[in-house]
Amino acid sequence: MLVRILIIAAVILFLIMWVRALIDVFRRGDLSVGAKAAWAIVMLLIPFIGLLLYYMLRPSDAQIAQRS
Repeated sequence: MLVRILIIAAVILFLIMWVRALIDVFRRGDLSVGAKAAWAIVMLLIPFIGLLLYYMLRPSDAQIAQRS
């Protein structure tokens, strides 16, 4: 029973992070339309790896603000 609860919690956490990353991709002003589409496609086709790559490669908010 505990294992099932942990799996459900992990899936819910993953879905929340995935949706939040997709929203973040489309709200970012520093990405071109092609880059936004590429990130969205990667995260849709290979969700776990795409999400990990996005969070690892995404610049911090301070770096994004500094570019503007």
